[in-house]
Amino acid sequence: MMKDLEFLEHVIDQKSQMILDANDRIWEYAELAYHETRSADLLCQILKDEGFSVTTGDAGIPTCFTGTFSYGSGKPVMGILGEYDALSSLSQKAASPRKEPVEAGAPGHGCGHSALGTGSLAAVLAVKEYLVENKKDGTIIYFGCPAEEGAGSKQFMARAGMFDNVDFVYTWHPATINAVECNHSNAIMGANFEFKGVSSHAGGSPHLGRSALDAAELMNVGCNYLREHMIPEARIHYAYIDAGGTAPNVVQDHAVIRYEVRSPWVSQVKDLFERVKNVARGASIMTDTTVDCELAMAFTEYIPNNALAAVADECMKEVGTPKWDEDDYAMAREFLNTYPPVTMENIKSQIIEVFGEDRLEEILERPLDSEIHPFNPDKIKLTAGSTDVGDVGYAAPTLNINIATACIGNVGHSWQMVAQTCSPLAHKGLLTAAKVMALACVRTMDRPDVIEAAKKEVTKRNGGHYTCPLPDSVMPPLDTY
Repeated sequence: MMKDLEFLEHVIDQKSQMILDANDRIWEYAELAYHETRSADLLCQILKDEGFSVTTGDAGIPTCFTGTFSYGSGKPVMGILGEYDALSSLSQKAASPRKEPVEAGAPGHGCGHSALGTGSLAAVLAVKEYLVENKKDGTIIYFGCPAEEGAGSKQFMARAGMFDNVDFVYTWHPATINAVECNHSNAIMGANFEFKGVSSHAGGSPHLGRSALDAAELMNVGCNYLREHMIPEARIHYAYIDAGGTAPNVVQDHAVIRYEVRSPWVSQVKDLFERVKNVARGASIMTDTTVDCELAMAFTEYIPNNALAAVADECMKEVGTPKWDEDDYAMAREFLNTYPPVTMENIKSQIIEVFGEDRLEEILERPLDSEIHPFNPDKIKLTAGSTDVGDVGYAAPTLNINIATACIGNVGHSWQMVAQTCSPLAHKGLLTAAKVMALACVRTMDRPDVIEAAKKEVTKRNGGHYTCPLPDSVMPPLDTY
């Protein structure tokens, strides 16, 4: 009988062409948050064809789904997360190291979620075959998670109880290094603020108008002053959704501005968000307008589960890194050289920090990560980004791994990332990620002590139950965020 890893690699290699074709098709679809219809349909169809039972429209989101396969008693229950949404305005030709949109202004997979979703798919297919081949009790679930780049879905999924009976969850993200993620991500909360005023002729009767745009502008001024009086780790972001029109001689009677705030912990985010709401109220009073706050998104902070991390770290070492060849290194070098001098200086600093100054020239010449960076629970560091994976981690033991799919130094949410996500670099990376996650599931399911320790970590964090950072009244903002 094949060893565990040998068997899982065999299954994934056998199905690799189907998986890579799915990545490339979802990459071409490049569908935005909550509208990933074709992407979700493709993933669901493959799961059905492979013997999974599929539910759709989960948690009140049309493109949210699960694919489930059980054998024997069905215990333990294992989950793997998949994402498949794209980002706006990042259209780019596949594998091209020159900025060449396929369609100017169209979306693109600038965070690699086509690879994320299909790599996770390959992992669950392998675990399913392992259960059958070895007549092992267990359940493997593919969680189809839309809109990570929008208002998220996993907090709504967790609130709906979708992870309540899951023993552990693995996921991954396309990256530039190979490592169990050793980061504590920020919690985040976001809302649309809609100001309403009174329109009037800006020249003939400005005194009769009440400018909603003025209110939005004053809110920005207030938040700028607020930035001095919050913790250094916090962030406040904004974007105009509706400036109230394009005619300067009409007093704008409406305006919508979106604000998002981040802090290391949900409690801090909620406090900061209330202060931002007070600024909005002040702006409305100053302009004699009204303001409505439509709370639409919030993610809990992500923290690695140390018990799962220890298992996944060993699995990563066993599987190894993507098998790069000289063509891959040449492609990565071309992409790395597209960055401007200021960005390159920052990239060099990052390389020195990770690999050491003595290896700088070596890495610049061959800019693909070819080693496994060990997980150290004592070196978990705060990062400014946010992800709804954090909410899964507060509902069930959850761990994210990073596998290289792009050149070292690559900047996410960029046309370079889009191009590399439909190239041999991402193809090799996503298949490697699948093997790591599948092996981690197989190793964890046979370790009740690990599962128990992982669950104790979650209980220590959540006090015994998951609490969604959004009130029950807030529904997924399918068309408004």
